[in-house]
Amino acid sequence: MLAVGDQAPDFSADTDGGGRIRLSELRGQRVVLYFYPKDGTPGCLFEACAFRDAHEELAAKGCVVIGVSPDSVKSHDRFSTRHCLPFRLVSDPDHAIAESYGAWRPKILFGNKYLGIVRSTFVIGTDGKIEAVYDRVKVRGHVAEVLSNL
Repeated sequence: MLAVGDQAPDFSADTDGGGRIRLSELRGQRVVLYFYPKDGTPGCLFEACAFRDAHEELAAKGCVVIGVSPDSVKSHDRFSTRHCLPFRLVSDPDHAIAESYGAWRPKILFGNKYLGIVRSTFVIGTDGKIEAVYDRVKVRGHVAEVLSNL
């Protein structure tokens, strides 16, 4: 897992809307990069909508929001359109981005161990370094916590 002060790993990946994003091209802006398990599931929907509802406040603080999950671009397109998400969703099907941030880790569900996304958020400063890390995020109240700490 990355820590405050670490250089944020750069990546280039496909996004919803047929786009492509390279993290290093956002230098000079703060980035709220959040990792979530799956489009359309209850917790992921709640978190995405909370970031959507706080989008103007985050933008006023100079932040760009980017969501990352292993879902396909097609899935992201449906999810983003259905819920009017004003930020980009990155497709990470081989979980390379999640691994580089330490968000792809062992999990346990109903006693079964498996590898998957551990809900995590990273605030990346204008210089490309990690300013804040939120690990094992509980979705209720998370976006408000991020906002209050910015």
